[in-house]
Amino acid sequence: MTRTQKQADRTEETPGKQSRGAGSAVQSVDRAVSVLEILARLGEAGVTEIADELEVHKSTAFRLLGVLENRGLVAQAKDRGKYYLGAGVLRLAGAAAVRLDISQEGVPVCRELADEVGETVNIAVLDDNAAVNIMQARGAASVTAQNWLGRRTPLHATSSGKVLLGHLPPTLREGLMARPLPRFTERTITGTAALRGELEAVVEQGYAFALEELELGLAATAAPVRAHDGKVIGAISVSGPVYRLDSDHLPDLAKRTAAAAADLSRRMGYGF
Repeated sequence: MTRTQKQADRTEETPGKQSRGAGSAVQSVDRAVSVLEILARLGEAGVTEIADELEVHKSTAFRLLGVLENRGLVAQAKDRGKYYLGAGVLRLAGAAAVRLDISQEGVPVCRELADEVGETVNIAVLDDNAAVNIMQARGAASVTAQNWLGRRTPLHATSSGKVLLGHLPPTLREGLMARPLPRFTERTITGTAALRGELEAVVEQGYAFALEELELGLAATAAPVRAHDGKVIGAISVSGPVYRLDSDHLPDLAKRTAAAAADLSRRMGYGF
């Protein structure tokens, strides 16, 4: 066999190897999820029981449990050798519940505020290094406004983003601010010192503004939504064109937005 033929054979084999590797990874993920479902159904189970349920060798079940245990998703009762769902599952479930709760509880609040001010109202939550809009209501004046639902928007150039960023723990906030701050318009704040000063004002006054910082012609104000423990878990914003939301009208709009955010915070258990 020539060198060229050997190289061709290796090239043809590579996709198959990659495919088998990807298939194995997917199978492992599927089995790991199945382990969690088994423990959710049974309450607790030993390695042998889990292996029988999965129809795999005990060593495979043991490896899966080891990975899940390292991640805190399962825990082991040492005296009985049984495994059960760990605190990590509660952490993940709690994060999902917060999003569901704030979205559900926010529906009447957002609709009332949208009807009152006539503009687009959104609820945003933090998603890694961005704000993602999970709820939207439109007022009478915003019938042709763009849809923000599901969109990830930059923290430093939006009113919701400033609220979420400003209320993060200092170390996490500074870490996010140390990343490049892209410029979207001439008004976008791209300097760390300037943004830090802006966030201090946001926390002190209880609301944020964004005037043509993400898009020309777009203005917005936002206020924080708190959970029962006082932690900021989201932001309510009102946005619209600058010819309606100019510097004369934004302060009053910010107060209305803050009042709506306080209402939603009460619904989330804050203040009780």
